[in-house]
Amino acid sequence: MASSRPGPRLCVVGSCNVDYVVRAVRLPRPGETVLGGDVERFAGGKGANQAAAGARLGATTSLVASVGNDDEGEWLLDGLGARGVDLTHVQRSRRATGTAFITIDAVGENQIVVAPGANTELDLVGVDLTLYDVVLAQLEIAPSVVAQAATRATRFVLNAAPVVDVDADTLARCAVVIVNEHEAESLDLATLEHCVVTLGSRGAARYTRGRLVARAEAARVETLDTVGAGDVFCAAYAVALARGESDEDCLRFASVAGSLATRQPGAQGALPTEEEVTAWLARA
Repeated sequence: MASSRPGPRLCVVGSCNVDYVVRAVRLPRPGETVLGGDVERFAGGKGANQAAAGARLGATTSLVASVGNDDEGEWLLDGLGARGVDLTHVQRSRRATGTAFITIDAVGENQIVVAPGANTELDLVGVDLTLYDVVLAQLEIAPSVVAQAATRATRFVLNAAPVVDVDADTLARCAVVIVNEHEAESLDLATLEHCVVTLGSRGAARYTRGRLVARAEAARVETLDTVGAGDVFCAAYAVALARGESDEDCLRFASVAGSLATRQPGAQGALPTEEEVTAWLARA
């Protein structure tokens, strides 16, 4: 369970996107068109989502990212700054700010296509990752940047999403690899010392060299939108790990945090606090 010690230092290396969301009764099949509702705009990008969640969960959180010199980039940074994220290492690019196109069905499941834009320009020049207790990254940025982060971080957590090839050396440097069930199919879990697989409403599981060693239940909440729930899970796991919590408590804390994030629309719409997660855990 999360403790009352001072907030740990978390650095998130990753993407910033504007999410354009449309809701439909059901998701389209390949080649099919379905009618949806009005388009909504939300702050997103796995890096930005995880940084916002980390700050909300009590960590001193810095974001290393790249956005465009456009109104969308300014809008994203204004929101992150208001949430307490340190933006010192956010870079500006001539390319447009990354954009995600999201369709959500009546039960909250989603399909996402991302145009990365400025995210492809991200680098780690001048960033000292050894200053942080945990560095958290994802794969919406160049694999070479992820590999550098893994090499330079004191403790590195990788959310291996979306599915792209990751070299074995990078995976070997991870304190934890976090994936969902579909993403796990692209990995050889037997080669990973510590892998966490999120299971949606069924919680999460932790594996050591392909062997199931722990399970955690999700919180039972009324789900409105699953977009970003996985990012909150990853941030919560990284925050708990940085605090020195046990593997089991990291898993429980993250599972509840991810569940609580589904109660409002938007990837950053329902970010739980440490107090909310701890209170929910206390009910168990």
